[in-house]
Amino acid sequence: MKKNLAYIFAFITWSAVTIQYWVMLESTPFTLGTATLRFFSYFTILTNTLLALYFSSQVHGHLHDSGKIWKKPGTLTAITVYILVVGLVYQFVLRGIWNPQGIARFTDELLHSLNPVLALVFWGLFEDKKAVEWKQIPYWLIYPLVYFVYTVIHGQISGFYPYPFVDLNVISVAQLITNFCILALVFMGIAGLLLGIGKKFTANVKQEY
Repeated sequence: MKKNLAYIFAFITWSAVTIQYWVMLESTPFTLGTATLRFFSYFTILTNTLLALYFSSQVHGHLHDSGKIWKKPGTLTAITVYILVVGLVYQFVLRGIWNPQGIARFTDELLHSLNPVLALVFWGLFEDKKAVEWKQIPYWLIYPLVYFVYTVIHGQISGFYPYPFVDLNVISVAQLITNFCILALVFMGIAGLLLGIGKKFTANVKQEY
C-alpha cells in the first residue's frame, strides 16, 4: 500500500510542479535562465519539489535504501510541516491577491491545496511517530531560514521578491524581521502540533494492545 500511494502521490506532485513550470515559461518575458531561477525562488515550488522527491524515494527501492535521509524518522514530518505552511500561508495570506485562470488555477490548487493534504495523509499512515523527537524541531527551521536569507540577498541583487511579506521594495527591514518571526512561530507551532498528535496517537495504540 505504501509504495502504491507513494507512486500516485509522486505522480501528482511532480505533475503539479512540471505543469506550473510550463505555464510560467509560456508567459514569462525573461530568458530561460532568469525565469527558471525565479521559478525556483518560490518556497511553494521548492517545497513541492522536496515533497515530490520524498514520494519518489518511497517508490524506488534503491533510492530508499541508499538515501538515509529519506528513511530517517522525522524527515516526513519536517516536509509535512513545510508543505502545510505553504498551504496555510496561501489560503490565509495570498489567495486574495492572486487569481490565476485556466490551467494555472488547476496547478495552483494542486500545489497549495491538494499536495499538503497528500503529505498529511502519508504522514498519518507511514511516519514512525514514536521515533520522531522534539529536539529535531529547531533543525527543521534551517531550511526556511536558508530560504529566507537567500530570498533577501537575491531580492537585493535582482529586485525580485517572490512574496509581498518579504518584499523590501514595499516593506521595511523591521517589518521583514517581524514577518519572519511570525512565520518561524507558525513553523514551530505546526511542528509541535504534529509531534503532539503523533505521540498521543502512538500512546493510545500502545494502550490498546
